[in-house]
Amino acid sequence: MSGKNSFRFTPVIIAVSIVAGILIGTFYAKNFTGNRLGIINASSNKLNALLRVVDDQYVDSVNMSDLIEKAMPQILAELDPHSSYIPAKYVQEVNSELEGSFSGIGIQFTIQEDTIHVNSVIPGGPSEKVGLMAGDRIVTVNDSLFVGKQVTNEVAMRTLKGRKGSEVKIGVKRYGEKELLQFDIVRGDIPQHTIDAAYMITPEFGYIQITKFSRTTHLELLSAIAALNHQGSKGLIIDLRRNTGGYMEAAVRMVNEFLPAGELIVYSEGRRYRRTEEYADGTGSCQKTPLVVLIDEASASASEIFAGAIQDNDRGMFVGRRSFGKGLVQQPIDFSDGSAIRLTVARYYTPSGRSIQRPYENGKDENYEMDILTRYEHGEFFSRDSIKLDENLRYSTRMGRAVYGGGGIMPDVFVPQDTTGISSYLTTVLNRNLTLQFSFQYTDRNREVLTKYTDEASLLNYLRRQGVLEQFIQYADAKGVKRRNILIQKSYKHLERNIYGNILYNMLGREAYIKYVNESDAAVLKAVELLENGESFPKPPPVTEEIFSVADHENQTAQADTERENPVCRLYA
Repeated sequence: MSGKNSFRFTPVIIAVSIVAGILIGTFYAKNFTGNRLGIINASSNKLNALLRVVDDQYVDSVNMSDLIEKAMPQILAELDPHSSYIPAKYVQEVNSELEGSFSGIGIQFTIQEDTIHVNSVIPGGPSEKVGLMAGDRIVTVNDSLFVGKQVTNEVAMRTLKGRKGSEVKIGVKRYGEKELLQFDIVRGDIPQHTIDAAYMITPEFGYIQITKFSRTTHLELLSAIAALNHQGSKGLIIDLRRNTGGYMEAAVRMVNEFLPAGELIVYSEGRRYRRTEEYADGTGSCQKTPLVVLIDEASASASEIFAGAIQDNDRGMFVGRRSFGKGLVQQPIDFSDGSAIRLTVARYYTPSGRSIQRPYENGKDENYEMDILTRYEHGEFFSRDSIKLDENLRYSTRMGRAVYGGGGIMPDVFVPQDTTGISSYLTTVLNRNLTLQFSFQYTDRNREVLTKYTDEASLLNYLRRQGVLEQFIQYADAKGVKRRNILIQKSYKHLERNIYGNILYNMLGREAYIKYVNESDAAVLKAVELLENGESFPKPPPVTEEIFSVADHENQTAQADTERENPVCRLYA
């Protein structure tokens, strides 16, 4: 009887034991998991587990969203120099650079003395429609004062750009007007051109400067080539200096214009990224056009895809200095909160099989970040002999010319940076931004007169009769940079080019500025010389009795000329 009773209570005992086990387990989970991370670590998602523990048990309250935002860039920085995290508030700004347009009010501006100065108004844009003019100063936005140290380039662009169709009210101080002028501007789509200049540099040859590879760049290139052909162009200079890259697809489509059918343009592959090859399809409009390409240490990524394809296929000559050396492919990945990452998923290779990616270490690599400065200090900007090429990374072009991987594209004709005419006076006025400030103020004061001159030549002739350089020297003196006649004489041509160039930019636009500085640009002059002498197509290396491999020779020359002036940074909104 007692045995039967004990069996009868067995289910109850088991149930009580299970409930007790659950309660004890829950107690330990809540109170001791912080000391038992080994259990959590067995999980495949250790990072999420860590964040849960911090959120649940950290001594102070933590803004988890802010913590994650700060952690994301650090995690990606441990991979390579180019994988990156883009917070949601910057994604549109980053993307608009490559999409070829953005939504804003349609002005180009600079910030001087804590105030936004309108350099130019984009034709057909929202600001032009309401009457905004070059020279206007924006001092209020939506009835709030918008001047002072807090008005940075970043803040100004975020404030003036915005959703298409949205409205912004700005107050403007205009030269000669006593009262503020008020404008209600409805933001619209603003085209962002990536070809800054396309003109006939000689009666026979055209020049095209490309600043970025966006979705619209190929169409811009076709339009520029058509216009130059209409003017009788028989050859081209493509300027990729300071072009930091953009979309690989844009570079591929542009190379296609210059290569015959079947030529390899580029291939890419990665651990989980199957090999992809891009070939010319034979529809290019410039397959036999003489071509010279300009590159320098700031030409990177898509610029180097373009350069590598042209060079390895022996399609054109290269002038300038060694390019940046970025051969990694980033894939954009968007998150549901609007943020995004650019994750390196592959390497790209030029047709000869070389990777032009310069060496780097995973994680924060100071040597990589300081590479341009290191090149400068080692004399690479001034002498081709300072560049050390790795013979283990030697490849051959189609006709057997030697080319090298492991760090950028080497030009066929080296043009060193010019140091003649540099003085402490010049360095001081440039570092203090005095030439830009003076140029804008001079333009503003004399805009009515300057408007009469509609081309570079007539405007330059006028400026040279006005003693503009002497006015600048007095202006700089009033700003604390004392007159140094010997140093001024040494740097006179640099000062003249900088100040006249900026005034041309303010009155006639960027292409006028580029035309002016190109007149004394050593790399441009060398490119013109190659075209005029019929030397734009590379020649195969000589074959000797002792050496049968044409890949063992280079057909490269060194040339010493002068460095072009860097244009000032003007921003759009």
